[in-house]
Amino acid sequence: MAAVKLKAVRKVYSNGHVGVEGASFDIADGELLVLVGPSGCGKSTLLRLIAGLEEATSGSIHIGDRDVTYLEPRDRDIAMVFQSYALYPHMTVRENLGFGLKLRGHSEAEVADRVRDAAERLELGSMLDRLPKQLSGGQRQRVALGRALVRHPQVFLLDEPLSNLDAKLRSAMRTEIARLHRSLKTTMVYVTHDQVEAMTLGQRIVVLDRGIVQQIDTPMAIYERPVNLFVAGFLGNPAMNFFRGVLHAAPMGQAILKGEGAELPVPGGLPTGRAVVVGVRPEDLHRVDGATPPGNIRLSVLVDLIETVGNEAFIHASVGAWRVIVRSSPYHLPPLGSTITLQVAPDRLHFFDAQSEERLAHS
Repeated sequence: MAAVKLKAVRKVYSNGHVGVEGASFDIADGELLVLVGPSGCGKSTLLRLIAGLEEATSGSIHIGDRDVTYLEPRDRDIAMVFQSYALYPHMTVRENLGFGLKLRGHSEAEVADRVRDAAERLELGSMLDRLPKQLSGGQRQRVALGRALVRHPQVFLLDEPLSNLDAKLRSAMRTEIARLHRSLKTTMVYVTHDQVEAMTLGQRIVVLDRGIVQQIDTPMAIYERPVNLFVAGFLGNPAMNFFRGVLHAAPMGQAILKGEGAELPVPGGLPTGRAVVVGVRPEDLHRVDGATPPGNIRLSVLVDLIETVGNEAFIHASVGAWRVIVRSSPYHLPPLGSTITLQVAPDRLHFFDAQSEERLAHS
């Protein structure tokens, strides 16, 4: 096991495209860190830079006490799991697991011991003599994990390993990877575009956009206090509601956000006349049922659409040009076309500057 340190890592391709811009962060020994962001954000490029499959244009990468910035992949003591299983179709599970060790000159006895240990950890013991074509997708992915596991590397690198699985298998394999990490206590860097994987697997998350690190923190810290509009809109399903407008003064030191044919009362504290974006998570909006708690903010909206998904429902509504999504119980839903009143606690509002899109200290 080893810590990983990146300092001002930059990757510029020959055509001038910047894949990663000045990435600096530490990964603790034994930590499971997730790199997350949309397609093209630089997360896989960053992983390949750590692996040595791409060469950094500038900056440095350390694994443990070694500067590995310009070392070949085979000299970095890492193991990588890719999107594709990349199993040898003519080899059994046992042979696939042990093939890399044999190439590195390990004895037959050591290969057998490591294969047996990996098979037990991943519940592959009864499948060792099967060919890949005789396995399910989840079983093949476990073999791909096992092939990395037998290496006993300092760092595991996983590049969207569950992207080829269906939703049910993805959920099962997330649990498998989390359990494996707890058991091994090995440093893992996991790349995904799936926010659910990021939130459930990562001890910390690195959110990237256009090659730039936007925020690094624990999943809930990022969810509760996103540093900018991009992070606020990327994490969360459904996404955070955004209300754009200009702040106007209101009585009792309060303010009103006016914009796009709608108004929202908000706490005072920011300069009036300032263009801002107010964000609120769908689960923080509640239909008014009786008296509103003192200080809560109210907003009347028109119900446009309702999505029911079993244990919950999403109410899509509008006020002026603002669009609103409310996470709700699936019972006693309002009729389409009706007007409902929503409430939100003031401390659940997020304020962002409309120009810079950075979080404002008000919230």
